[in-house]
Amino acid sequence: MLNLPQFAIAGVDYGSKLAGTTVMAVLVAGEIKLFSSRKGEDADIFLAGLTEEFRLRKVFIDAPLSLPGVYSGLQHCTDYFYRKADRELRAMSPMFLGGLTARAIQLKNKLLPSKVQFFETYPSGWVRFFATEAVGYRSKAEEPAIFCQKNVEIHSLITRPFAISSWHHADALIALMCGLRYENQVHTTYGNPEEGEIVI
Repeated sequence: MLNLPQFAIAGVDYGSKLAGTTVMAVLVAGEIKLFSSRKGEDADIFLAGLTEEFRLRKVFIDAPLSLPGVYSGLQHCTDYFYRKADRELRAMSPMFLGGLTARAIQLKNKLLPSKVQFFETYPSGWVRFFATEAVGYRSKAEEPAIFCQKNVEIHSLITRPFAISSWHHADALIALMCGLRYENQVHTTYGNPEEGEIVI
């Protein structure tokens, strides 16, 4: 069982700016609450508002927070498409994700003055490497709520179980669980700190 932090943290499944697919799972006072952006609503303003409302200290987001090191002249970094962490986890290239990567980095930098720490995480990587017995992830044959009940340890803390109505909700919950793994020092870190790390 993972110990709960004394401060508020969150996991985020990050979607297109106006698509209504961004979800934040907030752990506060020992309970998890899920919040979904609405279609046509600016997802970044939505996340910034929740971050301020709950006075979040740490946010674990499923989005690239850095570019390959070759662009900043890091020694030994020669890959123009992938970071070391992306290669290790078989994740998508930050360059392929383009605008989403730029928005995530911008959001992180805008909230730095508020002393909010952002960590990159990867729910699909958690399923692939740490939930090897899990079946049905992102499958039409499995309901996301059922998948979370079976596989995501912190599911029982959710105050509104009906809220897991999409895989975006499930990924936000997994991102939060990766954050709890980090707080309990049972996480695994991929990549290198100079270029950008992914926490699972």
